[in-house]
Amino acid sequence: MPELSRKERTEFNKLQKRLRRNVANAIVDYNMIGEGDRVMVCLSGGKDSYGMLDILLSLKQSAPIDFEIIAVNLDQKQPGFPEHVLPAYLEDLGVPYHIVEKDTYSIVKDVIPEGKTTCGLCSRLRRGTLYGFAEEIGATRIALGHHRDDIVETLFLNMFFGGTLKAMPPKLLSDDGRHVVIRPLAYCKEKDLAAYAAVKAFPIIPCNLCGSQENLQRVQVKAMLADWEKRYPGRTETIFRSIANVAPSQLADRALFDFAGLEQQSPEAGGELRIRAVNL
Repeated sequence: MPELSRKERTEFNKLQKRLRRNVANAIVDYNMIGEGDRVMVCLSGGKDSYGMLDILLSLKQSAPIDFEIIAVNLDQKQPGFPEHVLPAYLEDLGVPYHIVEKDTYSIVKDVIPEGKTTCGLCSRLRRGTLYGFAEEIGATRIALGHHRDDIVETLFLNMFFGGTLKAMPPKLLSDDGRHVVIRPLAYCKEKDLAAYAAVKAFPIIPCNLCGSQENLQRVQVKAMLADWEKRYPGRTETIFRSIANVAPSQLADRALFDFAGLEQQSPEAGGELRIRAVNL
C-alpha cells in the first residue's frame, strides 16, 4: 500500500470502516455466513473481488463465528492472461487458493459471432465450472463480488431487455438446491470499492474478453444511472432500497398476489377488502 498523507490516511480509514460495516451488515441481514462454513471466494482479478477477499479476511479475524476462506480463480485461457499474478498475490497473503483451468474463452469465441456481446454465455460457462469445483472442495458458500451498483444495473437490464422485474439477490440458492451463492458486497458502492482498490494497490487484471465491449447493454444502463446520479445524488441508493421494499399488491404478478381473489365486502364489514390467502 502506498504511503499516505495524514489527511489521506484519515479518509482511507473512514472508507475502510464504511466498507467493512456494509459487508458485515449484509452478512448479518441475509445470514450469509454461519459457524463452520467453508466460503469459496471467487477471485477474478478485478477491483471488486479483490476488495471482497480483503474485507472478508479482515472480518474473519474479529467475527464471533469460525469460518474458512478459500480463494478460487477461474483461468479461462484468455490470450495474454498473466497467470503468475494471482498465485503470487495469494501466496503473499497466505490464503489457501486454487486456480481452476478451463478454456471457456475458445468456446465463447467459437459460438458468439464477432461483434456480439459475450457476457451471457461466458457467465453461464463460468458459473457451471465454479459450481462444480465448489462441490469438489466441499464449499458451503460461493461468494461473488457483485456490489450495489451491479444489482441496480441488473434490475434495469432485466426490465428493459428481459421483461422481468428481478435483480441479483444478496443470497441465492441454485436451481438444483445444491449451492448457496452470497454477495457480501451487496451494500457497497462501486465508487467506494474503486477508491479502496486504488489505495490498496491491488494487482488488477483486466478482462480482455468482454470488458471493452462498448455495445454491452450493461454499459448503456451504467451510463444512464451515472447520469441520474449526477443530476439527482442518492438516486441509486433509493432504487436499491426499493428492491428490499417490495409491495406485491401494487404490481401485477398474479403468482405473487391473488388479484383474482380480491372481493368487495359489505358495508357492515367495515368496507374492507377480503383477500384470499396465497401460498408463496
